[in-house]
Amino acid sequence: MQEQWVKNLENQIRLKDFKLHSLLEVTNAINLNRDIDDITRLFEFIVHEQLGFGKFVLFNRQEEWNCLLRVGYRGKVREMNVEEELSRFREITFIESSHSRVIKDFDVVIPVFHKGKALAYLLMDGVEYSRGKFDKSYSQMSFIQTLTNIVVVAIENRRMARMNVQQERYKKELEVASAMQKLLFPEDLPSNRRMDISARYTPRHEVGGDYYDFIPLGEDEYIICIADVSGKGISAAMLMANFQATIRTLFQYQRFDLEFLMHELNEKVMRSAKGEKFITFFIAHYHAESRVLQYVNAGHNHPFITNGRKVKSLSQGCIGLGMLDELPFIEVGEEVLGPNTTLVLYTDGVVELENVESEFFGVEQLVKMVHSYYPLKMEDLNSLIFSKLDEWKGPLNLVDDTAIFNCRFF
Repeated sequence: MQEQWVKNLENQIRLKDFKLHSLLEVTNAINLNRDIDDITRLFEFIVHEQLGFGKFVLFNRQEEWNCLLRVGYRGKVREMNVEEELSRFREITFIESSHSRVIKDFDVVIPVFHKGKALAYLLMDGVEYSRGKFDKSYSQMSFIQTLTNIVVVAIENRRMARMNVQQERYKKELEVASAMQKLLFPEDLPSNRRMDISARYTPRHEVGGDYYDFIPLGEDEYIICIADVSGKGISAAMLMANFQATIRTLFQYQRFDLEFLMHELNEKVMRSAKGEKFITFFIAHYHAESRVLQYVNAGHNHPFITNGRKVKSLSQGCIGLGMLDELPFIEVGEEVLGPNTTLVLYTDGVVELENVESEFFGVEQLVKMVHSYYPLKMEDLNSLIFSKLDEWKGPLNLVDDTAIFNCRFF
């Protein structure tokens, strides 16, 4: 009798040593930053080779549920809706019967939760239940649950670490894109006896897809432009930054007639965006002595000129840049600006801003504001317009980048 007691005690000690050694081995592999495949192979070796379980399946949730490990089971597991079929199991459960084609092939479900969230379900076979009692293998379930917990929490920590690295990289990319945009916007807009020019821009996010520019070409000639790229995010912002730099570079070395320039820009946008994005663009060439404004509107919201009473939209031009390999037509518009004429350029974030009743701010309301406050300096007018836009949207967030670029020619 005593010999049997000693033997049982020795078996218990060996089992405890085995469990401790197994846990230390898995923990050491995790601390050494071993690959997930190596860690799961170690888990498989312990459960299959050392504990003797010949059939088990481990489901693990990362971005979505997937089968992390399958041993000795040939059934279809990809079609299984893990969330629907296993979420009811909150603790180690012996399976007596199940309507699930997968679950019914196993004896035990071992759930693993971390911070109240299900991370894994381990389905085990080889546990016998007879005459109201489990065989010895059932006593291993708690240990296997602990082992599984360590493995899947390590996997979850690796996933979160990767996400943090990606988020940090994304944040750095945003900072670079934002810095590039700020460098490319004109720093000083003129306010003198010839003209008063002011712009205001609020991106929806850290970086945006709107752009405006003012480029002097000597003493009497100027380029005025505004643009909006389709899509959002870093890729859209980088495309616009490249577009800005291209325009600046082209005008730095020589002058182009507007028609030739539009063909060049369309080709460059197509090459950069590969047909996945396009840019709406308005560009004007103004000669201060002759007071002639030539322009091309490439699918952009129609800028307008006004003397405070009469309004004219500037709509002549072509389709947006990057929509087709070749621009099918280009019409160059021309206007002679009388004294005290105002040119108003804007992006769709202004006129398509919605209020709580889903009404657009609209072009008519923008024109009305320009006329109501016509004597003001352009900077003050822009401040009033943005104040009205904030009032219009109320508690709603901006849904698009918002830019206003106003030019008064005396």
